[in-house]
Amino acid sequence: MIHITRIQAWAFRSPTPKPVATSFGVMHDRPGVLVRVEAADGAFGWGEIFANWPAAGAEHRLRLLQMDIAPLVFDARFGHPSDVFHHLDKQTRIRAVQCGEIGPFAQVIAGLDMAVWDLAARRAGHPLRQFIRADAPNRVAAYASGIPAADASQVIPRARAAGHRRFKVKVGFDLAQDTAAVRSIFERAQPEEKIACDANQAWTLDQAQAFLKAVEGQPLLWLEEPLPMFEDECKWRALAEASLIPLAGGENIHGQAAFAETIQAGHLAVIQPDVAKWGGITGCLAVAQQARSAGLRYCPHFLGAGLGLIASAELLAAVGGDGLLEVDVNENPLRTLFFDQGEPIEAGQWICHSDSGLGVQQLPEPLFAFQTSACDISQ
Repeated sequence: MIHITRIQAWAFRSPTPKPVATSFGVMHDRPGVLVRVEAADGAFGWGEIFANWPAAGAEHRLRLLQMDIAPLVFDARFGHPSDVFHHLDKQTRIRAVQCGEIGPFAQVIAGLDMAVWDLAARRAGHPLRQFIRADAPNRVAAYASGIPAADASQVIPRARAAGHRRFKVKVGFDLAQDTAAVRSIFERAQPEEKIACDANQAWTLDQAQAFLKAVEGQPLLWLEEPLPMFEDECKWRALAEASLIPLAGGENIHGQAAFAETIQAGHLAVIQPDVAKWGGITGCLAVAQQARSAGLRYCPHFLGAGLGLIASAELLAAVGGDGLLEVDVNENPLRTLFFDQGEPIEAGQWICHSDSGLGVQQLPEPLFAFQTSACDISQ
């Protein structure tokens, strides 16, 4: 039985020496919301709540947790960690619709779900991946992410030196410059290296088709979010049918039903839910299993702090298959401070930890130099 009696959360903002640009906006700092839940018997667990967007998102998510959602956790008892997700999803649905904040509610619930799974695995004395599946492996394939196409010639060599063998490049800025950059990247790539591209929903169908034609012959791992995820299904189908490159997406799909529809439609070959953005471990595990059953590739999306990255690796290992872990290579202490010896990348593989749960006992002390606000709520 899980009886949560205390929830703590912290909002952080780390300055970044270079803004992180996407096709739809620029991150001028790196935010993060980290949460700790504690049960009546003293067991505890850690989670992360998505806070990249909007710019004021981190502090908002913390207050949403404090004022709206935490009391709903205290009021219930849970027999399994997944019960937390289903309970909160049901209890907050009307509130989220009433205020038009379905995403923020889902993100807070995802972080709490992650923390309760960590608590349960920690109680059982197993790493999270092996709490989910006893024979889960101790490493997963990974790729370096967050690389602007224009900066690839400087960033990819650094990521390569850190142990990466696969790289995802951000496009969706200027079509001619993007395609020239992609061709240049392939010219410089080593024989065993793989390249993917992420357009962050930047294009119309015509623009996406023009990009695919311009990079024809380049063996891209996938093209991620070439169209807005809300675009008409017939346009997604048309692009998928015309493309020799697998299409990817999922970070901006919300809800089990929407994922099921997307998987059934078949226009995405790579399914990418974000464990801190929707579903937590409970929802993303179900989606990943459904994707694998449909013959699709599960590659968790993630671009945040260290807790969510660890959780993504653990979940990917538990699910199995040929998926890849997304590892942001932009400077971000909210991520890197969780790894005393540096991120555990070796020859393109993420080496999983051997401790129980997510393997995190407490937040790294230097992290608190970036704290903007906090809350501590007890039953």
